Amino acid sequence: MESTVLKIESFSAFFGENQVLKEVNLSIPQNRITAIMGPSGCGKTTLIRCINRMHELIPDARVSGKMFLDHEDIYATDPIIVRRQVGMVFQKPNPFPMMSIHDNVIAGYNLNGITLTKDEKKKNIVEESLRKAALWEEVKESLHRRGTFLSGGQQQRLCIARALAMGPAVLLLDEPTSALDPKATSHIEELIVQLKDTVSIILVTHNMAQAARVSDFTAFVYLGELVEFGPSGRMFTAPKDKRTEEYLTGKFG
Repeated sequence: MESTVLKIESFSAFFGENQVLKEVNLSIPQNRITAIMGPSGCGKTTLIRCINRMHELIPDARVSGKMFLDHEDIYATDPIIVRRQVGMVFQKPNPFPMMSIHDNVIAGYNLNGITLTKDEKKKNIVEESLRKAALWEEVKESLHRRGTFLSGGQQQRLCIARALAMGPAVLLLDEPTSALDPKATSHIEELIVQLKDTVSIILVTHNMAQAARVSDFTAFVYLGELVEFGPSGRMFTAPKDKRTEEYLTGKFG
């Protein structure tokens, strides 16, 4: 029996009159990789932005239903605290351009008004986070150079280190390799698999091969509806819903 880190109950999301998610019910297993796939515009990114309440930054956004992170109601919690517990990495690497590699890693603390008074603690957080992101050996001699000096794949791993530095329970990855070359993509995929021992991962992807390679569970979202969810091995070989099968065989999407 899988432990659940995140429970989503009858959850809908709207932008003005436009309903983007329709009564989603989903339990995300702890310390597993859950892929969310579906065609463009089906609600995948909106779903994960609702998990860390980033969708609220858009005017006219509203939701109904419930989300619980480790049994705590996400929508009854200060969004700043939610975003500490739910890290997010975006499609395009976005290190803060004026900051060093070192300062990028601990940026979350500064943005949240958390003062790290001891240099030793800062140093430990930076090293540990970069090690978790498999970047330490590549950058340990250049921590005070700007993050934008790194390659695209390294920049994305820096963004992952920045998210991990806050010690989140869940890490959201929104198409994290879509802007990267095949070699950098392979690095990120290997890293994602390693990370699930310490953090529960939700990976949004339209790349079915990637979902099959790295995920333990897969959710298929179509037109705002959660069509099907289950172990990735079964989803990719014996989907239960005809729409899932048609998507996987390329009939639409």
